[in-house]
Parts: sequence; structure tokens; C-alpha cells
Amino acid sequence: MNILVTGGFGSVGLFTIQELLKKDCNVRVMELKTAANEKIYKKFKSDIEVIWGDITRKEDVERAVENQDAVIHLAYIIPPLSEEKPDLAWEVNIEGTRNLLNILRTFSKKIRIIFASSVSVFGNTKNLKPPRTTLDPVIPTDNYSHHKVACEQLIKISGLDWVILRLGAVLSVSLCELDPLLFRVPLDTRIELIHAHDAGIAFANAVLDKNISKKILLIGGGPSCQMYQREFVDKVLSFIGIGMLPDESFSSEPYYLDWMDTTESQNLLKFQNKNLDDFLEDIKKHLGFRRNFSKILKPFVRYWLLSKSPYLKKNNSGKNNGNARVNSRVVTGTG
Repeated sequence: MNILVTGGFGSVGLFTIQELLKKDCNVRVMELKTAANEKIYKKFKSDIEVIWGDITRKEDVERAVENQDAVIHLAYIIPPLSEEKPDLAWEVNIEGTRNLLNILRTFSKKIRIIFASSVSVFGNTKNLKPPRTTLDPVIPTDNYSHHKVACEQLIKISGLDWVILRLGAVLSVSLCELDPLLFRVPLDTRIELIHAHDAGIAFANAVLDKNISKKILLIGGGPSCQMYQREFVDKVLSFIGIGMLPDESFSSEPYYLDWMDTTESQNLLKFQNKNLDDFLEDIKKHLGFRRNFSKILKPFVRYWLLSKSPYLKKNNSGKNNGNARVNSRVVTGTG
């Protein structure tokens, strides 16, 4: 089977490619030609074919989809870039997906598309009883989630054979870079983790099983991967040797993550294998001897990390102002 993977050199894409190769598929990847992507391609040697191109360019997509039986569509602008550069995000996410669908229809309506969506489409569900199900309404809250909802709709009305996978919080060793987005998720947020390896299995199985058609499935790690953000951050930072950061460094604004009912998706795709402990082992291998340095340099690393938080100064300022007001009231005796 000939399968095109758009945006295939991201964390989920790489595991998806590996799973497809295990199943003797002919894999073609469409990616932007960058130094980082060229380096990744060299690791695959002759196992895959690469089309260097832009999802928004008609001629590039036409070359990519030629002679393909299915497409796994992963190419997307994600936060924080989707919020910082909304025009770029719209062009890639919405117009890129529209361009892909239009060209697929001209080749053959028998080509199936598997789309990577997100739990973010449910919006702020903090006050709702978990878990989320595919019957829950979608309430997008930012560019990224609005784009996901729009693309889902474009795919549903495309006339193509499709499957939409809504992913939870994807675990990848790229998190070792400790993106400032970490601070955006409040510590009391319910999160469901999904290891990038397991997500790759889900995409590979979804594209190959023709009995799974025109379905929306929720992709998370299951009950063992359901926790609160506080537990996740504490375990990862403690494992690295940095230790938990103060509550004030995290946002208090609701974030779009939650636990999900993955019973149906697991029964169909059989992808849940790894949990947080496996991810910690991945971090251990990835960091190697550098993990010892993080323990030795703990005060400096913590200082650097906290400097990345846009909330710490604001929250501490609010506390200080509050204390000042209290002290003022005590001194003046006002009630």
C-alpha cells in the first residue's frame, strides 16, 4: 500500500513511519526542506521517499499524492506559533488542508485521509464531569482549536473516505527542551497523555484498516495516563533533577485538555502500550550524562526555567500588592 504522510518528520510522524514500514507499506513523506528535516531523512536512507514541498502549493501537493492509496495528514502549525502568527497558521492549517483535499478529489475519491485532530476542540471542560466522548460538543477557543474544527468539517464534506483521530497530550522527548508552553497549563488541569509511539501505531492501524471509515476516534493513553498537570510536571521535573516549580509560575486560566473515553478507539486500533514511566525512560536515554549536569546545576537551571514563565512576575506582583493593601489597612485602622 502506498501511503503519504504530510509533516512526517515530527514526533508522531516519525513513529507513524516506523509502524508503516513494519507493515511493509511504501511510505512517502511530504515535508519542508530544512537542515533538520534533511538530517532526519538521511537516517531512513532508501526506506522512504521524500517530496520536499509546501502543503499550500498546488504543484507540490500534486507531486506528493500521485499514485498514493491513502494520506495521513499531520502537517500543521501548532501553539504557540499558531497564536503568534495567525495568518501563517491559517494559510498552512486551513488553506493547506483545503488544497490537499481538492487535489485528492481530482485524483480519486477512493483515496482515504486520516487527519490528526486534537482534544483541544472540546474547549474548556474543567467544570464538566470527565471523560470526554465523541458525542461532546466542540467549543474551540483559539486559532489552533478553531482550525482543527474547521479542518474536521472540510474533511467530513470532502466526499473522501476519512478517519479523524483526536489526540490528547502527546509525549515526546522534545519536551526535554521544556517549552515555555509548559507554564500555560494550570496545575489543576486534567490531562491524558499519549506517547508519540502509541499515537504512531494508532495512525498506522487507522489508515490500513478499511473497516474503520468515517469515524472520529479519541486517542489517549487510557486510565494509566490520566492525571493532573501537577502530577505530570512534578514527576518529569523531579526525574530530571530540577524539582517542582512554584505554583505562581503557572497560569490559572483554563486550558483545553481533559481525560477521554478511549474504549472504542483502543478496541479498534489497539495502540495503548506506553505510559509516563516509559516516557521517563525515554528522557533518561535522551539526556544521557546531561541528566547529571541538570542535578549539579539545579539552582541555575531552575532560575533559567522560571525566567521563561510569563506568569511568575505577574502573580508575585499581585501577591505583593495584596500584602501592601493589607498592611495599609492595618496601619490606618480602616475596616
